[in-house]
Amino acid sequence: MLIGSYTGELIAVGTLVCWALCSHCFEAAGHRVGSMAVNLLRLLLAMTMFCLLLLVRDGHLLATGFSTQEWFWLLLSGLVGFALGDMFLFRAFVEIGPRLSLLVMSLSAPMSAVVGWLWLGEVYSALQWLGMAVALLGVGWVILERPAEEESMPDAAKPLAKNGNTRVRRATWRGTLFAFGGAAGQALGSVMSKYGMGSGDAAAATQIRVIGGIAGLLVVFCIIGWWRQTFHALRDRRAMTWLVLGAFLGPFLGVTLYLRAIQVTNVGVVATIVALLPVAVIPLSMAIHKERVSLRSVAGAVVAVLGVGLMMSGG
Repeated sequence: MLIGSYTGELIAVGTLVCWALCSHCFEAAGHRVGSMAVNLLRLLLAMTMFCLLLLVRDGHLLATGFSTQEWFWLLLSGLVGFALGDMFLFRAFVEIGPRLSLLVMSLSAPMSAVVGWLWLGEVYSALQWLGMAVALLGVGWVILERPAEEESMPDAAKPLAKNGNTRVRRATWRGTLFAFGGAAGQALGSVMSKYGMGSGDAAAATQIRVIGGIAGLLVVFCIIGWWRQTFHALRDRRAMTWLVLGAFLGPFLGVTLYLRAIQVTNVGVVATIVALLPVAVIPLSMAIHKERVSLRSVAGAVVAVLGVGLMMSGG
């Protein structure tokens, strides 16, 4: 009975686990073939998986049972979330680095709550709003932590090692706006998905979103001429292995779980749980990359989990 009361929240936790795992897969692939190629290929692979799923389960390759209006909103949500939102986020990584980018991206949770409240008429209790704030405080506390070797350096000259090279990151307004664009894309895409999906099948709805994301990225690729790098990525077996696994965990399984979660509970609640992603990757980083985690990171994780507890108990 207790589990049934929190079905949406538990599905959101499943989404969080999938996205934490797929982030490492896409990171490994991105180091080899570049983030833009990863962004398009992951959606093409996910599209293949959805076609196979629907063919085996329902006997057809494409989603059915959605009206023209629902197709419109789901396609638009895929364009906004998968194509534009992720493109802004990847650009923010280049401009200001992942630490500040993920901090700004965590704003997608309260943004989703506000949009869901204004557009869908969702209702949140005072305790739920407090829980969202506490959870985001914990996430932000973790992300803003500076490694010990950076403490004595000016903010405008923080190094970030990548592929063995040291690069300089600057906290620019442009980079912050790119990250904000990524957060807005995720928040708007989530609410558009819920609005367009209604009571329809989550997997089929996700396939429509993926189609929208692919269409948007194809236009971008035609403009920037990124095809050579993409074709090169197809010949990299290791990168493709990581991409297949990441595509399954991310846009295929993870996003399907996410849509199912927002279908059965408030968008802001689900977005707040998913906003714990920067904290959830800590144990994976320790296990996979053998990273040292400070007490502040652990404390931030505890604060974030307490915030989620407040949010769930306030429903």
